[in-house]
Amino acid sequence: MQRAGRQGWQPPEGGPMENGVGQEPATPEPPAGPAAPRAPRARPRLVFHTQLAHGSPTGRIEGFTNVKELYAKIAEVFDISPTEILFCTLNTHKVDMQKLLGGQIGLEDFIFAHVRGETKEVEVTKTEDALGLTITDNGAGYAFIKRIKEGSIINRLQTVCVGDSIEAINDHTIVGCRHYEVARMLRELPRAQPFTLRLVQPKKAFDMIGQRTRTGKSPGEGRVASGKETLRLRTQGPAVLEEGPSPSEEEAAQRVDDLLESYMGIRDSELASTMVEAAKGSPSVAQLAQGLDSVLGEFAFPQEFVAEVWAAVCHPKGDKE
Repeated sequence: MQRAGRQGWQPPEGGPMENGVGQEPATPEPPAGPAAPRAPRARPRLVFHTQLAHGSPTGRIEGFTNVKELYAKIAEVFDISPTEILFCTLNTHKVDMQKLLGGQIGLEDFIFAHVRGETKEVEVTKTEDALGLTITDNGAGYAFIKRIKEGSIINRLQTVCVGDSIEAINDHTIVGCRHYEVARMLRELPRAQPFTLRLVQPKKAFDMIGQRTRTGKSPGEGRVASGKETLRLRTQGPAVLEEGPSPSEEEAAQRVDDLLESYMGIRDSELASTMVEAAKGSPSVAQLAQGLDSVLGEFAFPQEFVAEVWAAVCHPKGDKE
């Protein structure tokens, strides 16, 4: 048996020294065989910060792949039901429809969830065909008011505000209906016959009480800034990590969104982006009509609207021939 001397313990002869610890000699490596397959690259962990718009601590959410799962994750953090959430805005707690969470979230965006507040009923008499409402939805069952046209029928009703969710028309619940279905129902109501809207307003923070937001048109409404990596959400299907839209794609989507409002009374940035993608891959109006019918047949777009979309994307005004 060896004993430690004055110089301290020494490793066995031939053993390498590493950090003062003796190791066995390295064994010869076996002959190189076929290279082992590389492990798949791990997806980045996407964590977003969130608060309730009327005030709450900050929470963290991750692991959602579509809009409904996003709402479920937010609800879990704050111990509420997902059905309490009316819509979300990005980077502001205010009911700002220009900051509405639509089809894309920037990786650095802060999510504010607007939850159910007071319920109210209003009686409306349709004195003209258009009520002056633009409808959108949250992708999880609630349609709400995105814009009120100045001078319109609804504009004269002070109790109706941008951000109000439409819960029922004449006591017929429309929860679960898409925005275009709600817009169609309102368009088809007879003139001169009063009807009742049951609305749910978002719960307001103290500094938001008394506001009646009216948003004007703004370039890039509801869109994240271009050049950023974003998480694109879909009403159905998984989320996709991609680069933000280019300025030309944003402009085309804005033009299509304007057409959706003028023809159907809805605004939907995700739908507009989908239609831009379809139009760019269609060499003619007829092919665009076939493509839209295959993926968006429930909208029943009229032929003249499809022609306008194709022209807005492929031959916008100002383009040189």
